[in-house]
Amino acid sequence: MIQKTDFKQLEDKGISQATVEEQIERFREGFPALKIERAATLTDGIIPVSPELLEKYQNIYKQELENGLKPLKFIPASGAATRMFKALYQYLESPEDPDKLPEDDLAKQFITHLPKFAFFNHLKGLLKGIDLNDQATRKAKAKEIIARVLNTDGLNYGFLPKGLIHFHQYPDTSRTPMLEHLIEASCYARDKKGNAKVHFTVSPEHLDLFKKELNENIARIKEQTGTDFDVSFSFQKPHTDTIAVLPDNEPFRGEEGKLLFRPGGHGALIENLNDCVADIIFIKNIDNVVPENQLPLITNYKKALGGLALEIRNKVFSFIDKLNGQLSTELINEIRAFLKETLHTDIPGHLADASIEEQKAYLIKYLDRPVRVCGMVKNEGEPGGGPFRVRNSDGQDTLQIVESSQVNMDNPEQKKIFDASTHFNPVDLVCITKNHQGQKFNLLNYIDHETGFISKKSVSGKTIKALERPGLWNGAMANWLTIFVEVPIETFNPVKTVNDLLRPAHQG
Repeated sequence: MIQKTDFKQLEDKGISQATVEEQIERFREGFPALKIERAATLTDGIIPVSPELLEKYQNIYKQELENGLKPLKFIPASGAATRMFKALYQYLESPEDPDKLPEDDLAKQFITHLPKFAFFNHLKGLLKGIDLNDQATRKAKAKEIIARVLNTDGLNYGFLPKGLIHFHQYPDTSRTPMLEHLIEASCYARDKKGNAKVHFTVSPEHLDLFKKELNENIARIKEQTGTDFDVSFSFQKPHTDTIAVLPDNEPFRGEEGKLLFRPGGHGALIENLNDCVADIIFIKNIDNVVPENQLPLITNYKKALGGLALEIRNKVFSFIDKLNGQLSTELINEIRAFLKETLHTDIPGHLADASIEEQKAYLIKYLDRPVRVCGMVKNEGEPGGGPFRVRNSDGQDTLQIVESSQVNMDNPEQKKIFDASTHFNPVDLVCITKNHQGQKFNLLNYIDHETGFISKKSVSGKTIKALERPGLWNGAMANWLTIFVEVPIETFNPVKTVNDLLRPAHQG
């Protein structure tokens, strides 16, 4: 188990022995499966946005900006781009004539359409002796071209984070996701003084590269958008790492006998989010960006989600003030109607006939928490989580974003409910993290620690078990006030493989 020689390592990471022992016990016990009641749908838990509502919420957001609202955009960007190029790495392991490969082979498609990628001109500069404009030449030199894309003697895309891959081509330049997020932030996350705060979570080994990209481009983007940017970076905190164990739940040790700790997943970023101070926070993944000409639709819906979040915030604050004032049955009924109509929930059944004082105490506790408005797109086969109704430990029906890994898919009833989901989580969140007194919530108090999961990995040829913390938009936000809103599929344009950049949405 834990030895005296481990204490220095634990101290350096800021992890206590008790925390490690708790994690090892969690490996033994596992996590309980989340029991989903039913999928949230447009008629039951997801709000459809009509053109009239879109305009209404945009106006609310615009007015709040005029009143001094301070927004922030939060972008998880620590992931390496390695998985984007999986098919290209596989090709390098077994290279062959692209003409002999099937038409749907990803490496063949990559070579065939190479001039359409935003990094094409950068690659041409590295391979001046090869006519990359000629398809036959590209096919003949496929191995060399792909190696130059991935390796350190070329574009080094196998090492770079996804945020620094050139995604989009413009007449006079190309842009990385990092720069596209700044352009996007200028459209809706700028205060009335023209300042936009943008925060990226990055890996320590990539920080200097992000700063270099920022410093080389910020003046031009500032001039183009008329925006002053306050850009900040943070790392996933070492104390959020989790210990790895062998199949028998004994700690795994490397060659030097040291314990192996692994990143705790994106759920660990709740601590980074907790450090951010703003009146409203927009969250998007680093790879979900579009060229500038497609921003009007994105901007309209982002402003609308922000306006809805602020409307919910203002109503909740008003109800808390009223509950702390003159109490009445009429007020309790008004708040319960708001819970049913807007938050799609109600007080737990055992409190329905309780005294108004008991209901008041519960409602204040329930309403006094962070708010998140989550955009949802129609499910078109993308893997990942979706919107569901889940009953919490108090017996209250709540809206949650649920991943398949949280559900017992061996249970036919639970699998049927999960498969019936009509919408998908694109990670399009707007968050209110201050309370009715203007103080920042401690977001760590609203995590459901029972919603992590255990996965199997391989290290040095040995099978280990890894512990994932509750996901950032799953268990880490499980005890927030949650609203689901339908947004157009056109607002969701992730890049999971390099060939996704060939989609019309990324071709500008």
